[in-house]
Amino acid sequence: MQRVIVILVLMIAVAGGAWWYLHRDSGSAELVLYGNIDFRQLSLAFNGSERVAEVLVEEGAQVKNGQILGRLDTSRLLPQVAQAEAQAASQRANLARLRNGSRPEEIAQSRASLESAKAEAVNARAQFDRQNALAPKAAVSQQALDEARSAAAVADAKVLANQKALDLLVAGSRIEDIEEAKAQLQAAEANVSLLHQQLADAELKAPVDAIVQSRLIEPGEMASPTRAAFSLATISPKWVRAYVSETQLGMLRPGMRAAVTVDSLPGHTIDGWIGFISSVAEFTPKSVQTEELRTSLVYEVRVFVKDPDNALRLGMPATVRPLPGEPANPPAAQQQ
Repeated sequence: MQRVIVILVLMIAVAGGAWWYLHRDSGSAELVLYGNIDFRQLSLAFNGSERVAEVLVEEGAQVKNGQILGRLDTSRLLPQVAQAEAQAASQRANLARLRNGSRPEEIAQSRASLESAKAEAVNARAQFDRQNALAPKAAVSQQALDEARSAAAVADAKVLANQKALDLLVAGSRIEDIEEAKAQLQAAEANVSLLHQQLADAELKAPVDAIVQSRLIEPGEMASPTRAAFSLATISPKWVRAYVSETQLGMLRPGMRAAVTVDSLPGHTIDGWIGFISSVAEFTPKSVQTEELRTSLVYEVRVFVKDPDNALRLGMPATVRPLPGEPANPPAAQQQ
């Protein structure tokens, strides 16, 4: 009888232990997540191939958005900019000349030339008429008559040429010439803009507030768009990347507040909120080495944190305790 009782007690204990093992997560009163601090990292390269003139920041320096990190040598670029600006100025003056047309003084000069040509034509015609009148009396040679006729014709042609020249000055430039000059000016100005952009690209600026993680280039080295010059880590946002099983997923929701702690700040709790819950399951990352979890499907969770003192470092282990019933109001920029 005692053996039967002992067997029954053992069976009940085994069944109870098995039930607790299978339901220990869902029955726990508090959900605790374990993960690592993560934030965005940037690799910056110069947008040009030239020798580096200056590197203005050191590793570990905190930089502001728009701060200059380094400069390229511009000794060969500056003369090109000056030449392009001079060419653009020349094209601009040419277009203005065509649009403005001839000056009044030029038109007046052309009118005077026309009147002079007319006077010469009248005189040449009178000479020819006199020679032609004397021809029947043999008082003038045929050669002299031919020369007078030619002089009169030349004078008439000169009058016509001067009249056409005056008409062109009065009419002004052709629309085709103006459009051609305008296109040439636009090409020259585009070249100036391109060179000014290359001049601006000689300065490498921080795109966001960040920390310089690595300084990968030094003065005198040749920069290239394919070679990173700096590695930056953004100051904000920062988050804890953690993973939960499917049975724990229902205990979390976006916007839920959370208390975050790290080993390097004992006794200090960091405010956080759940900003992202993956909708796609994945196999547990290699960083989670527990035997019962490393072959399971889990969901990624990002718990964003406020770190105004920049005390959290990339990869730092962190413990997250979600706080049910306490929604957070995180900045919109840090929910991305």
